[in-house]
Amino acid sequence: MLTVNLAGRVALVTGAGRGIGKAIARALCESGAKVAVNDINPDSAHQTVEELGERTRAYVADVGNLDAVQSLVEQITAELGRIDILVNNAGIEYKTNVLTTPVDEWQRTLDVNLSAAFFTSQATGPIMRAQGGGVIVNIASIAGHNIPLPDRASYVASKAGLIGFTRECAREFAAYNIRVNAICPGVIETEMTAESRSNQDQIEKWLADIPQGRLGQPDDISGLVLYLCSDAAAYLTGQAINVDGGKVML
Repeated sequence: MLTVNLAGRVALVTGAGRGIGKAIARALCESGAKVAVNDINPDSAHQTVEELGERTRAYVADVGNLDAVQSLVEQITAELGRIDILVNNAGIEYKTNVLTTPVDEWQRTLDVNLSAAFFTSQATGPIMRAQGGGVIVNIASIAGHNIPLPDRASYVASKAGLIGFTRECAREFAAYNIRVNAICPGVIETEMTAESRSNQDQIEKWLADIPQGRLGQPDDISGLVLYLCSDAAAYLTGQAINVDGGKVML
């Protein structure tokens, strides 16, 4: 894992109760940051905090809800004093195609995967601006580029929107010394992909399209988050970086 010193900084990681979000929270914590562990599931949030220790604190909130986000950010700043890093990781995925997607599933996916990033960026932006700068990392997907997924209409749309939002937010926030980037994972071994990974034929199909010949691990994402949050990435903003073992280049 990359060695980065983030002592004195406060990070908010959404969807940090499991999977990629949990790995990111761990990496930030081990790098010296205080981490606000957000999840909609109280048990998951508190379990992460129990595992990671005293530099973390659990915050249960639905980031797809504007009022909840505003309350969340107010609580974090009141208790931790500042927010230097925002990682928008919370995400959901419904397996339905365009013709069968219920409107409520479509809207909920956009709320959690896209609107939440807008809500949190809008709420934390003024805080970071007043502090002299900050970092925002949005966890998108290669599905938001040119790798559409079958029967994932709302998911693909939300991730494409998140990449677009990342670039616009980076353009606007550059004047405030706030860098905004997106990470676009390929297939990562997490709870979200567990059902698909139970099918060996599906795994073999994935591997045939990945030059590195393996599926990704949560730490493949958290290591890049650390870099993007470090001073070494000071001239990097508005990017959507694929972390997919080379799949997108094929």
